Amino acid sequence: MHKSIQLDQPDKPPNDSNGTNHVHNQRIVETETADGFKKKEQSWFATCQIPTDLSIQVEDVTFHVHKYPLVSKCGYLRTIELPRPNSHLGYDLKLEKFPGGSGTFEIILKFCYGLPISLNPDNVAATRCASEFLDMTEAMEDGNLIAKIEAFFTFVVLSSWNDTITVLRSCEILSPWAENLQMVRRCCDSIISKISRGNSAEEKLIEENWWFKDVTSLHINHFLRIITALRAKEMNPEIIGSCIICYGEKWLPSTDTKTEETGNYGNRIIDFHFMSGRKQETKIGQNKERRTIIESLVSILPPQKEAVPCKFLLWMLKKAIVYAPSPVLVFELEKRISMVLENATVNDLLIPTNSVGEQTIDSTEKQTMHNLEAVQRILDYFLIYEKQQLQQQGLKSTASNISKLVDSYLAEIASDPNVSIDKFQILAESLPLEARASHDGLYRAIDTYLKVLFSEQVKMKAAIQGKDHITSDDESDKESSQSPSKKEVKSLKEELEKIKIQMEELQRDYSELQHNYEKVNNKNTKTSWTFGWRKMKKSAHSNGKLDSEVTEEGHNRSNVGCKACSRRRQSIS
Repeated sequence: MHKSIQLDQPDKPPNDSNGTNHVHNQRIVETETADGFKKKEQSWFATCQIPTDLSIQVEDVTFHVHKYPLVSKCGYLRTIELPRPNSHLGYDLKLEKFPGGSGTFEIILKFCYGLPISLNPDNVAATRCASEFLDMTEAMEDGNLIAKIEAFFTFVVLSSWNDTITVLRSCEILSPWAENLQMVRRCCDSIISKISRGNSAEEKLIEENWWFKDVTSLHINHFLRIITALRAKEMNPEIIGSCIICYGEKWLPSTDTKTEETGNYGNRIIDFHFMSGRKQETKIGQNKERRTIIESLVSILPPQKEAVPCKFLLWMLKKAIVYAPSPVLVFELEKRISMVLENATVNDLLIPTNSVGEQTIDSTEKQTMHNLEAVQRILDYFLIYEKQQLQQQGLKSTASNISKLVDSYLAEIASDPNVSIDKFQILAESLPLEARASHDGLYRAIDTYLKVLFSEQVKMKAAIQGKDHITSDDESDKESSQSPSKKEVKSLKEELEKIKIQMEELQRDYSELQHNYEKVNNKNTKTSWTFGWRKMKKSAHSNGKLDSEVTEEGHNRSNVGCKACSRRRQSIS
């Protein structure tokens, strides 16, 4: 039996994209006099004059082979006791969880029979793991498969950027074999070394992000290892941050809707619930994978403020809320956002309320469209961070820039009928009084909020009056089948009168607030709006009995007769 190893390579290997030598068409070929294999349905047969005496099943394929060529090279088959032929099962031996599957086992068989095999970056990792599974070491035979693969991997694959990336991708489905054989570590070390050289001061001919596309195509565990090593090498944090942004945008689906930019609350809430329902239909495994990606990306963010923009941090926070990772991670993102909040926009702050990773969508009318609590925590963190910066470094306050952002945000959420007065007021009063150079934006937000509130009252009144009219018209028809409930009709009329009184009070408060607003604009002076809020809250809580009724109905508008409002919402829905 004659064996030979042939290496096909050009006289002058061309340069790879990063300047390293790349050997093309590298193959290790093992030859031996043999007929080969033929396939029949789901079985492979060694074509030889001598009948086969061993059948091995890998996945759903059965290989009918001879014992001697395999036992002479595979220590695993030599150590186990091969069972007698079993015609009922159709095989003598079944290899469970064989690395690379039936395709890789076919390469192993060809090597054992001395037939030509071709090693390339696509199959070298699987073949190396399979040869380790079968214990094809030098102790079995000189020049065995493990030694040949190691030579190819070390001198051919690791010298090329593209081949290394290809092998590392193939290792994703070969765990834990590829990890234990140090193939993953060696590939990552080779990639890190090439990135470090490509971004060094003496090599500026290549752009800094030349490696982004390939590295962001890797599994999150491999990406995490590479970025962690680059951070340890003190690479520019902005470059690392840009790479993390590319990875997040590639692997995390977008949940933003175009209507978020239009300011149309009605369309936005429809798209939001459509988005939430669609996300609910995704598999649990997908949500778990995305949650892992979010947690991993946040864990490797460089600590420098300039590393990633505020827009990306808020985008990640929305993902974190959607896929429900640990609360600690959410709070960490919120603190990080507070440090660069001055660069945020209103659309960035429109954070969804619901999570769809492991929780059901709560569509009750109590729930607000946007997560006001998250924004409130971000503002609280900002004030703490701002105070520390002023005390330690004496930097200029950026609260005036934040006040414009907060006022614009209040104007945006004012269209949500489920935003209570208390929540709206707490957000409005989050910033200190001196932070606002002008209260115009705040007045506009309050004006928008009151117009929504007034509209609710008008619709509620119309709904109740319509119901009262229908009750009167149908009273005669119902007398024949059942007695009318005079007590219920009387209660409804009393409730209507209370609502009318409160509407009149609300209209007076609104007119007074509008008058104050116009007065301030004419005089162009600063003023406080706390007085208006006190009057609103006073009118809202003027009737204790009505408040208790509102509590029983579970409505958020504690000052507007919410019992009837609930009925109105049911009729509209």
